Amino acid sequence: MMGTFLFIGGPEIFIILLIVVMFFGADKIPEIARGLGKGMSQIKNATNDIKKEINESAKNQGIDTDLASDINKEISEVKDNIDDLTGPIKRNR
Repeated sequence: MMGTFLFIGGPEIFIILLIVVMFFGADKIPEIARGLGKGMSQIKNATNDIKKEINESAKNQGIDTDLASDINKEISEVKDNIDDLTGPIKRNR
């Protein structure tokens, strides 16, 4: 049993993949996956940059770092969710 991915079950994923193959062709799927991977890595890099900026500005302004750590925790959760989404797309090297 395939389980659910983004609240979508196995049959729905199969139909979506079939439609993608019909529209783009099987030879375009690796390109699309590469593009999605690059986009996800850019999002990860952006969240890391935001996290770094929050930490630096909090230290420079003397802001209580508990607030900054809460924000960092939220950013980390978003990053983990992105990792969960990209898990099936990543290739093992």
